[in-house]
Amino acid sequence: MTEKDRISYQWDTAAESWADFVRKGKDYYRDELNNPAFFSLLGNVRGQVVLDLACGEGYNARKLARKGAVVTGVDFSHRLIDLAKAEEAKVRLKIDYHLSDAARLKEFSADHFDIVTCFMAMQDIENYEKAMSEVCRVLKAKGRFVFSIPHPCFEMIVEDGNRISTNARYFGVAEDHIHWNMERLLKPFETTSFHRTLTDYSSVLHDNGFLIRRLVEPRPTRKGLKKHPSLRQVLLRPHSIILECQKE
Repeated sequence: MTEKDRISYQWDTAAESWADFVRKGKDYYRDELNNPAFFSLLGNVRGQVVLDLACGEGYNARKLARKGAVVTGVDFSHRLIDLAKAEEAKVRLKIDYHLSDAARLKEFSADHFDIVTCFMAMQDIENYEKAMSEVCRVLKAKGRFVFSIPHPCFEMIVEDGNRISTNARYFGVAEDHIHWNMERLLKPFETTSFHRTLTDYSSVLHDNGFLIRRLVEPRPTRKGLKKHPSLRQVLLRPHSIILECQKE
């Protein structure tokens, strides 16, 4: 089994638990921190042709479609795509879902999309260099690539079997095995992500002809702070970072 196959199998195994977590409002870091900032940065997407890269079970793809975008979603987990398609059959938002590798978007022609989004998933893509190259290829000239990741400066990663903050060791790429075991989950699961520096990401963006237009470190909503006190820690240091990039 290749590394990519192993990681996609992890998400296949986690799919039902993940879908329940997201769809039932249990992922409050998404709903009250990251998504409000992400969609504010995106702005008006009505009529825009959008690719949601690593779309998972389709939560953000559906939000994009409800805001008037023409949406295509891709993910490498067949089980997550199955769940996304099943939900599409119910809500009928005209979202087109594909089982696809982010590093080989063979289904799509060059210069096709106005916007590519990738919500908190680029860190899960092993060959992120090729994925960003593919994003550039399928975007129209002056098209936007908006993606969010856990903030590399403040992640917790595994080193020698121990979880440490990247405050202690920031530089270098590190494969990290995430154990999802919160009480909010139907059942625990494990996924794999990759710690990379901001320089790593910005260098690959530059090499593929992207200009970074804006950068946002999200802050919790007032409603989120009242409802979920644990979000107060994000007032002290950022949990994530969003980059808006433009194809030159």
